[in-house]
Amino acid sequence: MIKIFTGDDRAAANREIKRVLGDGYEVIDCTDLTPGDLPSIFKGTTIFDAHRRILLRDFTANSSIFGELSKYLDTPHDVILFETKLDKRTTVYKDIKDKVEIREFKPQIKANFNEVFDIFRVAKRDGEKAVAMLKKIEPTEEPIRFTGLLISQALKDFQRNQGTKETKILKHLAKLDLRLKTTSINSWSLIEAFLLTVSSLG
Repeated sequence: MIKIFTGDDRAAANREIKRVLGDGYEVIDCTDLTPGDLPSIFKGTTIFDAHRRILLRDFTANSSIFGELSKYLDTPHDVILFETKLDKRTTVYKDIKDKVEIREFKPQIKANFNEVFDIFRVAKRDGEKAVAMLKKIEPTEEPIRFTGLLISQALKDFQRNQGTKETKILKHLAKLDLRLKTTSINSWSLIEAFLLTVSSLG
């Protein structure tokens, strides 16, 4: 089995990867792989398991191996290709698109832009009230997208007034954005902590 997952909603993609592959699957970064590595990945077994569960990161970005993918569609293993970007214009993609499952995970855009900007505006004077407003939309919003909207509004504020407070807010948002993408801490908890500090920046 081979599946290809792509899209910006990495949280949803990761949940589906875990559902399909379970715990303890292999993770392989494909940046430096060569065609000679592929038989052992798609056909080989390990001393621990004859049936392997493998996640391949950015396989299609490596042109030297992407062109070989059609040779391994009959792999006996469970393999998911997790792609940051997937070029649908390539010959290889057109050849395999009807032979493997391809899923695109797109963030669900539900919250009103003005609602997000209202939360940011309130946070500048009352962090607790801003957090209370945020909790109402958390079930229908995506943390990274929400933070992206905060950053866009903070950039507008900075362009209008390049003061100390505006600069500090941008720096804190940059740190928040990085932590959301690199830590296992609950995303909304990190965002709420940021909102609680905004009024004290300056």
